[in-house]
Amino acid sequence: MKAFLRALVQSRGGLFGILILMLLVAGALLAPTLGLPDPVRGDLRARMAPPTWTGLFAPGAHPLGTDQLGRDILSRIVYGSRITLTIGAYAVVLGGIVGVMLGIVAGYCGGITDRLLMRLVDIQLAIPLMLLALLVVAALGPSLTNLVIVLALTSWIRYARIIRGQVLALREREFVQSARTIGASTAQIMLRHILPNVMTPALVVATLELARIIIMDAALSFLGLGVQPPAASWGRMLAEGRVYISTAWWVVTFPGLAIMLTVLSVNLLGDWLRDYFDPRLRT
Repeated sequence: MKAFLRALVQSRGGLFGILILMLLVAGALLAPTLGLPDPVRGDLRARMAPPTWTGLFAPGAHPLGTDQLGRDILSRIVYGSRITLTIGAYAVVLGGIVGVMLGIVAGYCGGITDRLLMRLVDIQLAIPLMLLALLVVAALGPSLTNLVIVLALTSWIRYARIIRGQVLALREREFVQSARTIGASTAQIMLRHILPNVMTPALVVATLELARIIIMDAALSFLGLGVQPPAASWGRMLAEGRVYISTAWWVVTFPGLAIMLTVLSVNLLGDWLRDYFDPRLRT
């Protein structure tokens, strides 16, 4: 653990990424206790108020301005992070579980099972993921549950391909051969011996998939198929504010910066984890 933390502190990108993520998670968890205005309650008398830093902590202050309905943008960004991170976490976990297990099954069993699962992956990769997401959400209807399902549906294939490659090398290792020799069942070998050895690449894929899922969540919300109003969503904020981009730049700038910083921090952390767990790239 000490070596892990030491390597993290020495990496500027990894440290920046994890600090931004910790700040986002802390803000999302503590949002109700921060004294922010109601993110869905508007005040038409304060509509399109520009950002101001005077009286920052005074009641009614709007550090990042307000939108066309007089809603505080800072409050909507903070509360929107709760929805975005929740959707991302559930989609990553669900897609990771499905993809890792199918990758292990394909790599260990081989034969017809491997070929069928990999052809399924190839078919899904041939379909544009955004088009697939639009079709599924349009068919099931926009809701948080359906959004998580469709994002996980576009995520599992990356886990499956990478984990399958890892398992193809692991299944011929001595510890797997020994377990097979003493009579361990296929399920026991996959769960007790192979699964722990593929968790590291799965963790790296999960961080990179989280960034992609955040982008897709924002895109679907922008198109009206994601989080529905009046709930705060970064993509929905961009969609509602694009009309005013020439007269009220802050309405779209700050939600866009929130998306950019979140995705950048996740990507930096994922790159550092990949380098850290790869012994050929350690210094």
